Amino acid sequence: MVAVSLLRCNGTGCPWAKDTDARGLSRHRATCKFYQKSSALATEKRRERAKEVIRTVASHKLIHRLAPLAPIRFTDLNDRRPKPIVHYEPSGRFNLSRKSHVPPSKSIDSIGIVRSSASDKSESTFAALQDLVDVEMEGTDQVGLGGDHEIAAALSHPSRLSRRMLPRDFEDLQPADEDMNHTHFPVTRPPLTTGTQNPPQGRIRRVLLTLRDTLQTTFNAIGLSRLYPRRPSFEPDKFIPSLLLAKSSPLANDVHDAQGPDPSPGVSAPPYPFANMTIYRLMMWMNSGSHQKSQTEVTRLVTDVIQAEDFDSKDLDGFSVRKCLRALDNDRSSKEMVTFPDDWVETNVSIDIPSKSKDDQPISFNIAGFHYRPLVAVIRAAFADIQANAFHISPFKRLWKDPLDNHEERVFDELYTSDAWLEAQDDIQRQPKEHGCSLERIIAGLMLFSDATHLANFGTAKAWPLYLYFGNLSKYVRAAPTSGACHLVGFLPSLPDSVKDILSNLPRVSKTGIAALNAHCRRELFHSCWKILLDPEFLHAYRHGIVIQCPDGIFRRVFPRIFTYSADYPEKVLIATIKDMGSCPCPRCLMPKTSFDFLGIFSDMHDRTANLRAYCLARVIEAREFIYGWGHTVNGSKVQTLLGQGSWVPTVNSFVEKLGPLGLDAFRMLVVDLMHECELGTWKALFTHLIRLLYALPGGDDLVAQLDNRFRHVPSYGNGVIRRFTNNTSEMKKLAARDFEDILQDRLCAIPVFEGLFPRDHDVVVQTLLYRFAHWHALAKLRMHTETTILALDLTFKRLSRQLRKFRDYTCVAFATMELPKEKAARERKAARERTAASLDHPDAGSSGRKTKKFNLSTYKFHAMGDYVRSIRLFGTTDSFTTQIGELAHRALKAFYPLTSKQDTPAQLAKHERRRRVLRRVAETAHSSYASQQAPIDLPAELNGHHYIAKLSRNNPTDIFKLLRQYHDDPAVAGFIPKLKDHILYRLRNLDISHCDHAFTDDERNMVIIPDNKIYSVQTMQVHYTTYDLRREYDVINPRTHPDIMVLSGETKPHHPYWYAHVLGIYHMDVWLRDETSMNLKMHEIEVLYVRWLAPLIDHQSGIHCARLPQVAFVEETDRDAFGFLNPSQVIRSAHLIPAFVSGRGTSSLRRGKSFARQDDELDDWEAYYVGIFVDRDMYMRYTHHGIGHPTVVRELTRDCASADLADNSSDSEDSENDEIEAVQHYDSDGGEGDEDEDEEEEWDSEELNDRDPERREMEMVVGEDEDDDEDDDEHLSF
Repeated sequence: MVAVSLLRCNGTGCPWAKDTDARGLSRHRATCKFYQKSSALATEKRRERAKEVIRTVASHKLIHRLAPLAPIRFTDLNDRRPKPIVHYEPSGRFNLSRKSHVPPSKSIDSIGIVRSSASDKSESTFAALQDLVDVEMEGTDQVGLGGDHEIAAALSHPSRLSRRMLPRDFEDLQPADEDMNHTHFPVTRPPLTTGTQNPPQGRIRRVLLTLRDTLQTTFNAIGLSRLYPRRPSFEPDKFIPSLLLAKSSPLANDVHDAQGPDPSPGVSAPPYPFANMTIYRLMMWMNSGSHQKSQTEVTRLVTDVIQAEDFDSKDLDGFSVRKCLRALDNDRSSKEMVTFPDDWVETNVSIDIPSKSKDDQPISFNIAGFHYRPLVAVIRAAFADIQANAFHISPFKRLWKDPLDNHEERVFDELYTSDAWLEAQDDIQRQPKEHGCSLERIIAGLMLFSDATHLANFGTAKAWPLYLYFGNLSKYVRAAPTSGACHLVGFLPSLPDSVKDILSNLPRVSKTGIAALNAHCRRELFHSCWKILLDPEFLHAYRHGIVIQCPDGIFRRVFPRIFTYSADYPEKVLIATIKDMGSCPCPRCLMPKTSFDFLGIFSDMHDRTANLRAYCLARVIEAREFIYGWGHTVNGSKVQTLLGQGSWVPTVNSFVEKLGPLGLDAFRMLVVDLMHECELGTWKALFTHLIRLLYALPGGDDLVAQLDNRFRHVPSYGNGVIRRFTNNTSEMKKLAARDFEDILQDRLCAIPVFEGLFPRDHDVVVQTLLYRFAHWHALAKLRMHTETTILALDLTFKRLSRQLRKFRDYTCVAFATMELPKEKAARERKAARERTAASLDHPDAGSSGRKTKKFNLSTYKFHAMGDYVRSIRLFGTTDSFTTQIGELAHRALKAFYPLTSKQDTPAQLAKHERRRRVLRRVAETAHSSYASQQAPIDLPAELNGHHYIAKLSRNNPTDIFKLLRQYHDDPAVAGFIPKLKDHILYRLRNLDISHCDHAFTDDERNMVIIPDNKIYSVQTMQVHYTTYDLRREYDVINPRTHPDIMVLSGETKPHHPYWYAHVLGIYHMDVWLRDETSMNLKMHEIEVLYVRWLAPLIDHQSGIHCARLPQVAFVEETDRDAFGFLNPSQVIRSAHLIPAFVSGRGTSSLRRGKSFARQDDELDDWEAYYVGIFVDRDMYMRYTHHGIGHPTVVRELTRDCASADLADNSSDSEDSENDEIEAVQHYDSDGGEGDEDEDEEEEWDSEELNDRDPERREMEMVVGEDEDDDEDDDEHLSF
């Protein structure tokens, strides 16, 4: 007999057992209740076990991953010298692979070495359960991360140095350029599986087998790695060895494709298209560089043209500029013809104007002069350009393994590392292949910018350019205006004034009806232009791709994909086809404006994703039938009933109509705009209302004058990072986005200026609000995010939202704020224009009375602040798609405009753009990058060393004894020579830190000989450093203009990672040192800084829990180490110290009078200074331990300081909460909201207010609960 093998269900209580196969078993289990119940119980047990593991791991790891993001409060200077700093210097591609050698320190055992096998096990377990963390941690108590308290008690620290301060030596790292991923073998990674061993849950009708050749590179010295979902065939950064690249794509001579690529435009080498090299060079000079020929341009004419070897003056016989320009302009009368497939095309745009009658046909109206370049031709030209060598065609995830604790997390920076690109790449891989085509499929990432701009300071000349950037290129290249990465693809026409004649002649049309029809025609014109741009060729390419030969000689099928469209709010509503400032003003979601008060709470964050916009094409078509077929008005009741919910307008969205069926989300691509929506939006609104509040206080005019005076005393910082405020800042005359950014990004440009101007209880609210806003702004504009910093951005937004409501409901309602004088004057001018245009007499319109102004939180720009986290995850960091890139591109157009005849401006601007493009391509043919010639002349050629001091400059010799005689009674130079010789002996003898209190004898000091007693003074010093996002930058230290520096703290257990000093002099000198044994003399060249140290103020509380900046003051002159010498190699960066204006000026640290430590016109000092931790992105990240490009030693010290600060504030949390104003005093809705600014004026009618009351009452109940929840969340982050 044959033994029968029975298969059993294995479900608890199920008796089923049969002689069948696996498919039969699967069919039974799909319907068996016993098996399903058993599976559910087993799954629950596995989740409980996973939860226990997460609790164990999180309690040890999470505090170090999240808490140290806080800007730490400053503490005292101690008896230890600054610790050594190890700088990472990435190569030109900003990635390192060889592990750096870091000198051992007492605070760490080793760098880059796994501590124990148990640590490996914990880390691997934590990584394996990473997908469950978001779900499971909601119910898990996370340990030791503090709560949300606005003013935390801090330890008191002395304000003077008790012992000697001497720097510790360290050796800077100088990695080579080829220090890349050093292995040529695939990294060890768990093998990929294409199937599963779990039993099937039901009948399998179709199996999709996806094979992926995944590749992950090794983690380099900084801890970065790339995870490619598919093995790339081309890698522009040379980050991946050639042996690891895919070899599946055919070369040019192997392609047999039915579609075939279009031949790239044939461009000859110079002097094409001119007769000889002399004319070519002259025309190249004329059409490049600046159009305002300066001394630099004349010098370039001599060196690049006249002194060139191939320049011959005889070639200029019969030279005609007009003839040569015709050759460039593709003039048919010229013998030379230069043609490109992406040349400019001019066409007319036709729109239909409603006739207001069902018996009449719509009126056809033509707008001439739409100049554009075909998008497909631009894409082909871009891939044929020399810049395509830097294109990233294979998306990847950037991973970071933190050397501090070896945990891994994802990094978000470029568009080609974002979720949107990875998702789009998966989509095109899943598409059916073209018949007979086996080419690799890649994406051309399109990023669009459009913004109308004025071309001259006077007059009405303007243009509406449309720019195209390729996300395949690094954002650092795209952001440079002279890189050639900007493709000007069109000039959108404006609606001509002649359309008003047609509208005014329509029957039964009112003044508001004409305005509505005019807005409708503008929308129709905009989307008609995009219907022309989205031509059938582009739609075919979007669906099927186009075959293009890439720079590596390989043919690939390129699929265009539109990822982002950056524009200001008026253009966003045009693109989204919604009503400007309607009831649902957000172009990305359908949240009503009445719900914007819920900013930052749970319901608000949930509704953003639950109510995303989905286009209602059927309703729009029906509304258009009412307008064009039945003669209804554009803003009539019929149309409003159909489209009012969602604030839609009766214009068919071209993006949805053309590209919606192909997968484009026309609303998701409308990304947030940090410049217009934050710096010129929410921050400007807040700053403006703060000025209104000052005017509302008793003596408001004097307070505003004091504010302007304080702003004028704010020092500048860096190379244009913070500029001096020369005008009255309160008047906001000619302030651009960068001016408001200056006021915002360094909190010392707002916190010290506003400090003490308000009553005490309101001053606490204002100071906290300013800090919270700066904190959020610093996170929102980071160029490189990690999962941890994105979590911090989300939590910081909740804290800021809560503080905004406190400010509105407590401080704003306490004062009757009126419009500013500037606002009143603007309103009166607007009323005068309206009276003139209407030819009517309105005597009351220009009355001198000032209107009431309230702080309005229910605006789109405040609402948009909650979308940053989602946008960064989808498309990368905000600097990649900020409208500032498009604003910089306007510079070229404004430079072209003076060269035009001021007639048919778009055509002439297009002509000038083409000239530069042709010459650049001709120059590239000769392998000379035109873009590279436009590099800034002030950028240092070498940034490899730690610093640079002009050692050869001996123009300012200083006799030491003459200096001491000049300042013989000055405490600033007391003990100058002994301190200098002690410093030299410490450095030349390489003394250990244990010798910091060693006292040298006079005989030892006499061994140091300074020839002729001369030291050489230098005006500036450059400090080179690697930023958190792996860029090499530099600061300029100047004792007169930018004297403040920061060094690493040398305390054993510091509460703040840095010390600060004021540089009084930069010197270098020749020194002879006598050997102690042989008594021989040896010459050394020494660089020193003479500094004045600063120390923290006693009892000053700072940090995230207090929402206050660190505060320091000069060390008293009686301290022997108030002045001293410092090794320039110990300087980390320049620091931005701004006076604490409330403390005033005084002589507590140095006697009154002129001194070597003061400027020529100063007799005293500011009593205290604030440390500008928000002055730029890298400075902010230096107060966290998540700066990827920062040295490990510095990051570990910052993390330890964060942990100590967290412990101190946790013990004082209850006391600090009592000092914060917790009650949110809601007021009546009729007086609680107002206009944000002149551009967003909109009155709420009584019906809206009545409808809004129940929601406000609900919000009042929810806010209190939400604040408690946020405080629990804030325990996970110590910012």
